[in-house]
Amino acid sequence: MKAWLWHHFDTFAATCARFARAPVATLFNVGVIGIALALPAGLYVSLVNLQVHARTLASDPQLSVFLALDTGRAEVEKTEARLKRHPGVREARYVSREEALKELKADTGLADVVDSLAQNPLPDAFVVQPRETAPQALEKLRDEISRWPRIAHVQLDAAWARRLEAGLKLAHLAVGLLAALFAFALVAVTFNTIRLQILTRREEIEVAKLIGATDPFIRRPFLYFGALQGLAGGLAAWLIIWAGLWLLNGGLAELAQLYAARIELRHLSAGDSASLLAFSAWLGWLGAWLSVNQHLAQIAPR
Repeated sequence: MKAWLWHHFDTFAATCARFARAPVATLFNVGVIGIALALPAGLYVSLVNLQVHARTLASDPQLSVFLALDTGRAEVEKTEARLKRHPGVREARYVSREEALKELKADTGLADVVDSLAQNPLPDAFVVQPRETAPQALEKLRDEISRWPRIAHVQLDAAWARRLEAGLKLAHLAVGLLAALFAFALVAVTFNTIRLQILTRREEIEVAKLIGATDPFIRRPFLYFGALQGLAGGLAAWLIIWAGLWLLNGGLAELAQLYAARIELRHLSAGDSASLLAFSAWLGWLGAWLSVNQHLAQIAPR
């Protein structure tokens, strides 16, 4: 057991030394792998950030019922009672035009513009929580309420978020397909790299077989090389994504100040980062395993 562990440690050290002996080639190979992995991983990070912000902007589907500007108090109370009696309405909250104006000033950061208005342009409104959230039921309720007297407009909120969720699911599928293509490219790069190493060390492998070296013994350095190269490529991809997000967050900070909002892109989580590194190392190992198994069988001692 001790000898087996020592051989693994010695193989690992020899592989690292091989990387150090060819720094330029290693840098280019790791760079190619890092860019190939950074593209799908970066798109995944973008989708995760978009999904997080979409969920914070819209929760459950709701209806915004806007009354006509000249609606009197008695008509407002009549509409409120009718909404609360409706079997399709779970909750109806009245928002006066004065309250709506205060929320506009607080949320948009346009207090100076709002204060300069001669009169309040906002109507009285109701925020309606429906009992059913199916698209057909929401549209039916919207069309019914819009025909009531003194109703100027009915806005179906969060409909865009539902469309966005559907679009994000499609985008996740596209990212998965793109990741599969780049994973195949990473395996191909490692496969060719190991093939060239086997060809340049053909005589050494033949001698090793003559003195009784087993295939697992000969295969082990190449597998370490592939796994470490893949791991380094995954680390390069992580750094590329981190640098890209750092630059984007710097620009978004200025934009967020202008809109009085907090906008910040999140980096890969610890779990996602570990998955990226493990996946890249596994792809490198897989490419090396496929290459060495194919070419090692063609080398026989003379």
